[in-house]
Amino acid sequence: MEKKAVGQTASVGVQIGVRRTLSLSPEDAWNSLMSESGLRLWLGTLATVSIEPKHCFESAEGISGELRIVKPFQQIRLTWKKKEWQKPSTLQIRFLSKTAGKTTISFHQENLSDLRVREEMKMHWEAVLEKIKEKHA
Repeated sequence: MEKKAVGQTASVGVQIGVRRTLSLSPEDAWNSLMSESGLRLWLGTLATVSIEPKHCFESAEGISGELRIVKPFQQIRLTWKKKEWQKPSTLQIRFLSKTAGKTTISFHQENLSDLRVREEMKMHWEAVLEKIKEKHA
């Protein structure tokens, strides 16, 4: 049996998961990521955005997609595609809190085309989380 590379799955292609726990409530974490400056970190510059299911977007930087599931302060699931990609990936962001005043923000992206894109997206999501952390330091 052939061993799969880290991040490679049988059903959803290549995937990546990045998470970080911050000293924020789930509401503050959500509001930070869904604010205009927060959205710019992970979607790019948007003319308008509506955080609701079936809303389609395309940023000035060429990131496009469609919001699928929106559960305020808990989860958002969407398609997410760079303009040079052949097909969209699926991105899920979760806001997990077991302790008051602390929330883990989790980015999980699947249906990535290959391991090179996985590494690129790993660095991207780590940078987004670092910027959110700096914003609230």
